[in-house]
Amino acid sequence: MYRAKFSLHYSKGEHKYLNQAERLTFLEVTKTCKTDTKLFCQLLYYTGARISEILNLSIGNIDFDNDTVVIETLKKRQKGIYREIPLPKHLLHDLLTYIDNLDHVDDDTRLWWFSPRTASRRVKKIMHKAHITGVRSCARGLRHGFAVYAVGKVPLTLVQKWLGHASLETTAIYLEVVGPEERAMARRIW
Repeated sequence: MYRAKFSLHYSKGEHKYLNQAERLTFLEVTKTCKTDTKLFCQLLYYTGARISEILNLSIGNIDFDNDTVVIETLKKRQKGIYREIPLPKHLLHDLLTYIDNLDHVDDDTRLWWFSPRTASRRVKKIMHKAHITGVRSCARGLRHGFAVYAVGKVPLTLVQKWLGHASLETTAIYLEVVGPEERAMARRIW
């Protein structure tokens, strides 16, 4: 069976992911946004999840006892496949404050009431404010950037789990980086 090889670069060499400096700039700009947009985008930043997966979250998906978010992997053909991803304390605190200010609160209450298209536009607007352009200036570029950064810091199997990949082979693609990311990985062994 023929399977197209995924690449982190387009044919003209432009990378499909945000480098760490761009990711940090994106994160800084989120702090100037309305609370719902800020938290939505920060969850994208800290989890590497797909935009649809973050949109799908309800209050019950935030596990404040374990400091994690439980995300249903939506790209699989079957429902009910979940992964748990750790979150920083400050984000959990902000999420709790946000939830406390919602009108109706139970485990099934959705965290976001905007559409996927609106979510994409909000991410794109933050990218624009952060001066991030090109093909990487989207939620997918943020996901790829999370993965590239994570493979340089934690075991590949953990990155696989966090991204919701069925195959380690899929996750290993993020090891095929060049430029500053490759140099950072090399520095760890020098």
